[in-house]
Amino acid sequence: MIQILKYTELDENFYKGRDFENTASETVKSVLEEVEKKGDAALRIYGHKFDVSVPAQFEVPQEELKAAAEKLMIQNRDLYDALVYSHTLALEFAKKQRESFTDFETELTTGLITGQKTIPVERAGCYVPAGRFPLVSSVIMTVTPAVAAGVKDVILCTPPRVHPDDKDAAGKKGEGVPGHAFAGGKPYADEGIMAAAYICGVNHLYAVGGSQAIGAMAFGTESIPKVDVIVGPGNKFVAAAKREVYGTVGIDMIAGPTEVMIIADKSANPAWVAADLLAQAEHDVVAQPVLVTCDEGLAKAVSDEIERQLETLTTKEIARQSVETYGKIIITESYEQAAEVANRKAPEHLELAMEEGKERDMVESLVHNYGSLFVGHASAEVFGDYAAGLNHTLPTSGSARFTGGLSVRMFLKTVTTLRVVAGSSGSHRSAVAAGFLGDAEGLAGHARAARVRIEK
Repeated sequence: MIQILKYTELDENFYKGRDFENTASETVKSVLEEVEKKGDAALRIYGHKFDVSVPAQFEVPQEELKAAAEKLMIQNRDLYDALVYSHTLALEFAKKQRESFTDFETELTTGLITGQKTIPVERAGCYVPAGRFPLVSSVIMTVTPAVAAGVKDVILCTPPRVHPDDKDAAGKKGEGVPGHAFAGGKPYADEGIMAAAYICGVNHLYAVGGSQAIGAMAFGTESIPKVDVIVGPGNKFVAAAKREVYGTVGIDMIAGPTEVMIIADKSANPAWVAADLLAQAEHDVVAQPVLVTCDEGLAKAVSDEIERQLETLTTKEIARQSVETYGKIIITESYEQAAEVANRKAPEHLELAMEEGKERDMVESLVHNYGSLFVGHASAEVFGDYAAGLNHTLPTSGSARFTGGLSVRMFLKTVTTLRVVAGSSGSHRSAVAAGFLGDAEGLAGHARAARVRIEK
C-alpha cells in the first residue's frame, strides 16, 4: 500500500532530486566516441548489438511515412483523429508561444540604438523511444514546437523495425529480434511513430535508436546530419548521452523519473485522485506519485481506491512497485503548508484537486515551482500528456526550480544588435565609459578601441 505520513515525518531526502542515469555514463561515453570516429559504421555495429534491424540505409522515405499515416487513418481512425487533434492543439499553443518572443529596437540614449532578434536554429533533432509501448505522443511534443519556432529542418531518430517486405527473410534466418538483428533490409520504424511524424511535418526520419542515435545527431555521420539542438525522452542511456553531448549541441533537459504531486481538499473525488496517481505510477517502477492533503479521511479513501484500481490495471506490476516504493500521501496542517511542500519538491506535474474558491486561489498564488500546473478537479494531468496543447516534456527531480518544460524557446536564439550614430552624445559617453572600464580591467586594447572613436 501507499505510505501515509504526516508533514512532520517527512525525511529531507524526499526533497532531493532523483537521478538514475549516472550508472550508464561509462558505457555511453564509449558509444559516443565510436560514433564520432566511425560514423555510420558505428551505428551499424551498435545496431547489431541492441536493435532488431540494421537497414541498408537509415533514412525512412517520406512515402513510407505517408503510407503509415494513411494506413492508420483506415485501420484505426480513432487513434488517427486523436493524433491530429493533439497536434492541432499543440501547434496552436506553440505558435502562441512563438508570438511572445518579439523583436525590437530601442534608443537607450541619444544615438545608441539597441535591439533584439529571435532567430530559430537551423536544424533540430528529436528522439522518440519505441519500446514495448512506442511513445507516439512524444512525436507531437518534440516536433511541433520546432516547427512552430520556424526551424527549417526537423529530423527524428527512433529505433528501427523490420520492414514488412523483409519479415519473411528475417523469420527464415531467425533474425529480427534483439540480439539477432536483421541486416541489409529496407529502413522502417514503428508505424504509429511514422504516422505521427508525417502528421507533424518531420523533414527526415532515421531508423536509429539508443545513445548511438544521440551521438549521430550531435556529431553527424555520413547519413545523419549534425543538428543544433536535441530534444526528446529516452531511457537512462539516452539521458546519459544527452548529458555527454551538451555543449556540442543544445539539449532540452536531462529527464529523471516522472512524478506527480496532487494537492487535494475534501471536495476531491478519491477515484479521480487515485486514477491520476496511478496514471503516473504506471510509467516506471521509479515513478513517484504523491498526494498532499489536510483531510485524513480523503487520504484513507484515496489509499483504498488505489488498491481497488490496481487490481484492474493492466500495468499493475509496474504501478504497484512505484506506489509502494516511492508513493506517498502527506498529511499537512494547512494548505499553506501543502504549498510549501510543493515548492520545495518542485514536481514535474502539480495538480490542485480543490474546490473553486479563495482557498484554491490562495494555493495557486503560493506555488511557483512546477513543470506544469493543473487547476481544478476537471484538469486531469493526462490531458497535458496527450491532448490539451501543453507540452508533456517537463523538468523532473527538482529542476522545475530553475527551468520550465520544452517549448518553442528551445528552438530559438535571442540575439542582440547595436547601431550607433557617429558623433552622437550616446556614442561619446559610451566611448568614455568603455575607456575607463578597459583601464580598470587592464585591457588597454579595449580602452584604445573605444577612445579612438572620439579622438580628434
